[in-house]
Amino acid sequence: MPKMIFVNLPVTDLTRATAFYEAIGAVKNPQFSDDTASCMVFSETIYVMLLTHDKFRQFTPKTIADAKTSSEVLICLSADSRNDVDDIVGKATASGGKADPGPKQDFGFMYGRSFEDPDGHIWEVMWMDVAAATTQPDMANA
Repeated sequence: MPKMIFVNLPVTDLTRATAFYEAIGAVKNPQFSDDTASCMVFSETIYVMLLTHDKFRQFTPKTIADAKTSSEVLICLSADSRNDVDDIVGKATASGGKADPGPKQDFGFMYGRSFEDPDGHIWEVMWMDVAAATTQPDMANA
């Protein structure tokens, strides 16, 4: 069985956040959703749990960071093509997100952009030609 990832995000407006993630391609799973959480499915292995602040506090004693003023994590999704990268960022922008809070990345064999959701969480979207990438110098220092 492949490993799965569940990203838990605190949100200030669950309805708005759910609509935003549906607009960029996630599907709400009603079985694991209620008035405190929306389970958003990106693929059979990637899920985003949108949680009200009260619900999120049940899982941590720490203060919830304001993602509009501080960063705790950057989340990156893969895309099937350069056009898919632009399409996802375009959908995010049209749905209330902010395009490219970080610089665009274009190395020819790898292309990436980012968006910020309405709560300030930053998502990167990357496409990479894996075959071409294996012939490139170490990208860790790019």
